[in-house]
Amino acid sequence: MSILCHSVDTLQAALVKYTKEERQFLEEGLHPGHPGSLFQPITVHSDSNWISSHPEEPQSFERFYRDPRRRKLDTSHNTIYIQTIGEEYCKAFFSGLSVKLLPAVTVAETRCSFRVNDNSQNLEILTGDLLQFLWNKKSKDAFCIVGITLIDLYPNESWNFISTLCVGMGVFSFARYDDEFYSRPYAGRLRKSRRPKQDDYSLFDGYHIPPITSTMLLRSCKTMAHEIGHIYHCQWLTCVMQGSNHLEESDRRPLDFCPISLRKLQTAVGFDIGKRYKALLEWIENDHTNSGGEASACQAVPKPTEAFHTFRMWLCRCLDTLGQKEDV
Repeated sequence: MSILCHSVDTLQAALVKYTKEERQFLEEGLHPGHPGSLFQPITVHSDSNWISSHPEEPQSFERFYRDPRRRKLDTSHNTIYIQTIGEEYCKAFFSGLSVKLLPAVTVAETRCSFRVNDNSQNLEILTGDLLQFLWNKKSKDAFCIVGITLIDLYPNESWNFISTLCVGMGVFSFARYDDEFYSRPYAGRLRKSRRPKQDDYSLFDGYHIPPITSTMLLRSCKTMAHEIGHIYHCQWLTCVMQGSNHLEESDRRPLDFCPISLRKLQTAVGFDIGKRYKALLEWIENDHTNSGGEASACQAVPKPTEAFHTFRMWLCRCLDTLGQKEDV
């Protein structure tokens, strides 16, 4: 196990370009790991971790800002469209963008190819077909469109499974975030080994939907935030934009950005840091969530946020550092 440490000068050069009001908060990132610090250095636990197996040069804010390929927002492309659940958290996390929840669709409506995984005996949907379905639904004002499902995914026949895939558009599954997914009695396993016909979508009728536990909600929010913001992998400090090769490594990532990634998003989207943190805090403290807004007639349901306690305390500390504690 090793800890990646960057010098203060290196971190300051990577951060740059912040206002006087943001200085005290963002410069917390210049001393990661110090007692009481809001930000921590990256700990590499094994060679199987992402940062070991995918060596990349860390991208400073200056390089990000000057990159001619950097995607820039404008008033005609400022909406994130989500095909299933997740509207409220996404709206708070990507403060400054509009977020719209599209009406839920069945697998049959997508006309996607699917299979039964030979190892797990779970149903899986082909990601390429889902992306084509999303492309056909993409609105002109979309910054991006993402599909979310609780059914497992696969990218091609040679792969066992895939949890996420983003190529401008995105589709990701939260199925494997269920703690019971890998257990033998998992309710999503088909009772008999089957080779279904590709037009027999009846297999999905009444298919198992795992319960939304607090841990599953935490993991899902983290993945959604990482994938929608997926323009790089962070190698500066612990950050939601760190890559991960497995669930254990993903669980170690924090729910939010390090100062360098935060500045990148702030520049791309445009938001007040304090207001963004308040919106995230409000989402956690609101006891209910509307599972569909205008797109659904569902009533508000309890939102299990017990696993967000550490993140909540961190947000309060951030607001305190920003001098906005009295508004929490």
